Amino acid sequence: MSMNRGGRPTSAQGGQTSDHPTFTGNKALQIEEPLIFEVGDVGKTGVDFEEPEAHETRLGGLERQSIGLPGLTEPETMRHYVRISQKNFAIDAGVYPLGSCTMKHNGRLNEKMARLPGFGDVHPLQPQSTVQGALELIDTLAAWLLEMTGMAAVAMSPKAGAHGEFCGMAAIKSAQIAKGDARSVVLVPESAHGTNPATAALLGYKVRDIPAREDGTVSTEAVKEALGPDVAGIMLTNPNTCGLFERDIIAIADAVHEAGAYFYCDGANFNAIVGKAKPGDLGVDCMHINLHKTFSTPHGGGGPGSGPVVFSEAIAPYAPVPYVVRDGDIFSLVETVEAAKGAKPFGRQTAFHGQMGMFVRALSYMMSHGSDGLRQASEDAVLNANYIRAGLRDVMSQPFGDQVCMHEVLFDDSFLKDTGVTTLDFAKAMIDEGFHPMTMYFPLVVHGAMLVEPTESESKAALDQFIATLRDLVKGAKDGDLVRFTGAPHHAPMARLDETRAAREPILRWRPEQPAEAAE
Repeated sequence: MSMNRGGRPTSAQGGQTSDHPTFTGNKALQIEEPLIFEVGDVGKTGVDFEEPEAHETRLGGLERQSIGLPGLTEPETMRHYVRISQKNFAIDAGVYPLGSCTMKHNGRLNEKMARLPGFGDVHPLQPQSTVQGALELIDTLAAWLLEMTGMAAVAMSPKAGAHGEFCGMAAIKSAQIAKGDARSVVLVPESAHGTNPATAALLGYKVRDIPAREDGTVSTEAVKEALGPDVAGIMLTNPNTCGLFERDIIAIADAVHEAGAYFYCDGANFNAIVGKAKPGDLGVDCMHINLHKTFSTPHGGGGPGSGPVVFSEAIAPYAPVPYVVRDGDIFSLVETVEAAKGAKPFGRQTAFHGQMGMFVRALSYMMSHGSDGLRQASEDAVLNANYIRAGLRDVMSQPFGDQVCMHEVLFDDSFLKDTGVTTLDFAKAMIDEGFHPMTMYFPLVVHGAMLVEPTESESKAALDQFIATLRDLVKGAKDGDLVRFTGAPHHAPMARLDETRAAREPILRWRPEQPAEAAE
């Protein structure tokens, strides 16, 4: 007996047309979900509690009054958030090619490890004698990071990449002050992530831009011209945000050190070189590592991130507390500056010890891959990016010429000239085709930039479909099919926003509709 795989017709002719109205406004599984404030009522709750016995309050009149939070039953709550999640794209749904973001598959083994009771239920205020396994895991993860980077020390507490940047630059500032040589300027290439100049400014530095040369990289000569007695350091990303390896990095590091400054490396793109090159061998003094990029912990919609920072011997004494130390088989935390004997920490950056769940996931990823698997992941990430470059180079334009890239490939909008289609239009049309758009308009040094990072997670079949789709979009743009682009996305749950108005007139707070006042 064979299975009938034909089924009923699924074309528009075989059923309802896409614009057929429904009573609810829903379109099959596309549910018109209201805001949570519009689902629940303030006086409703999903659980029953007995009235508490009368008692004297110890809050001194500071009891919280109702703030209007909606009450929902458990099924209502679950359905609301499931429906909301179905309106968004996810790494589990398809190719997620955001450049400089490393949206790789989050292995379910890592999730299982993070949910083990000894890790999932651990509390930062537990006595250290009761969390020896957690401290050992942090110490083990730190050792792996030091081995991969060739550095001398690591701070595990930073909660994200930008948080790690601040940590590294604060350590550099402390080192300069300790030498009695406080400086005022930080060098930042024009192609840098925006958090680099923001971090430097937040620490009180002035930012001096370093231009990119014609091939998209930074030249030693440009750095030397910008160096001076007022320069505290340079913040350089390698591989850079153009997807290219900074081939002069050792010469740049030497020039920076000769000027009495330090070298901060933005480690956002570390996934391209794990097992291939150690930042410590390249002259780097400190670098943050995005566990939620390189080591596959979830990005999580803005968190929970994790951005450990590694330090050279010159900067290691100024790394912040807390950190784990080992005495035989006993692990403990150094939690105060006073307890950091022989070191000069710049202080404490977070209340506790970092993102424990992310530590577990990252170490699970590392140990399941091993050193050879981590190296292969980087090699495959670079291979996939170059496969996309080769598949699109005859129809899409590359701002710095057709050169071998690292983990991501950069295109500009030159191929869209005179079509009436912009980078934004092109990206929105990708949504209709079932793909998350690439990173748009970044790096800022490239007009109409489109930065594509496939990671090592994608199969050849997935890459072939992605390439074929983009080739078809290019053809549509050049054939004058403007409606396909300027009105896109046509099939997403939400239409394109007026992004200018959304930025200038954001609605940040829900307010209930007010009943119309009765006419006098």
